[in-house]
Order: sequence, then structure tokens, then C-alpha cells
Amino acid sequence: MKNIEEYILKHMTEEPAVLKELHRETHSRIYNPQMCSGHFQGMALRFISQMIQPQLILEIGTFTGYSTICLAAGLLPGGRVFTIESNPELEEMINAYLQKANVDNKVNVYFGDALDIIPRFTEMFDLVFMDADKREYLDYFNILIDKVRPGGFIIADNVLWSHKILEQETRDPQTRALIEFNDMIQLDPRVENMIWPIRDGWMVMRKK
Repeated sequence: MKNIEEYILKHMTEEPAVLKELHRETHSRIYNPQMCSGHFQGMALRFISQMIQPQLILEIGTFTGYSTICLAAGLLPGGRVFTIESNPELEEMINAYLQKANVDNKVNVYFGDALDIIPRFTEMFDLVFMDADKREYLDYFNILIDKVRPGGFIIADNVLWSHKILEQETRDPQTRALIEFNDMIQLDPRVENMIWPIRDGWMVMRKK
């Protein structure tokens, strides 16, 4: 599997310098740096955004801003990314790299609990990317589904959780929450859904 990943990375457009710098600084300065999307996932997000050409994107879990920058690449003129981060200590780094990537004028950054912030939005989103507390995925989905336009897409990251979702008897709260989320999405008539084996698994949903 590792050889395949290396082969894929060798056959991808080169990582932009600003994202390479952000990835390196995240790994040298920030706790849990593996939460950074990185080149493979970032390019996938960039392509999806460019294919959809959204006017409004909602991101839950900014971290240091790597995925935010990638998502902003496909925005229509005048479009915006609304991104929510729970850790205010990352504000300086996020803002610095949004400026370096020349997307700061396309991004609104909110700090706090997404479950408190999302209900305040009156906008309808074309694309949503969820990459935050796995225990709250189902809660996020339930409060944002009515804020996604018909035909819009929702992507939830890490839904395979290093294959732990196959351990049905697990007591780990993150794994249990992801099992419940995946099962509930499968039964939800409001969306079409498919798990994509990108990095740690994406649940990709299209609102009917």
C-alpha cells in the first residue's frame, strides 16, 4: 500500500510552495500535525471544488488552513469559504497562510463550537467539508443538512478511522460515533452517499 501511495504522489501535480511551507511548519510547531490534510487529500479537495465551482463552502475544522486554501481554489467569482476552528491559538498561523496563499479575501474564519456557530448562518452552501470532532459528526450533519442546496455536496473525513469501524464491539467513543454516523447516513433518504477510500476515508454525500 505504501508503494502505491508513493507512486500516486510521484504522478501528481507538484504541491504549491505555500502549502509545502504550511505543511512543514504545521509538523514542526503544532500538536497532532497529522490532522493537516497534506498534498494528496488537499489536491482531491481542490479538484472537487474546481469541478463543483461553488459559490459558498462551509468547512468544519480549519486546523492550520491547508484544506481551506485548497477548497478556495474552485470558488466562483465573489464566492466565499466559511471555516470554523475550535482552537483560537491557531488564529495567527491560519491568517498568515491565508494571506500568503492570497485567499484571505475569500475566507471567513470563525472560532468556537461549530454546533453553536452553524445555526447562525442563513446562507445555503454548495459544498461542506467536515473534519472535526468525530463524536459530533451526526450532530453537525443534522444541523447543516437544511443549509445545503439541493444537488450540493457534503464530505466527511476519516470515516474509515484506520479501519477501526470494522470493530463493531469497540468501546472507543470516536469509533462508535463514526459507526453510528456511517450507518445513519446510509439510511437517510435526503442524500445519496458513497465512501471514497481517500486517505482515512471520505463519506461523500449529495443532497437530493
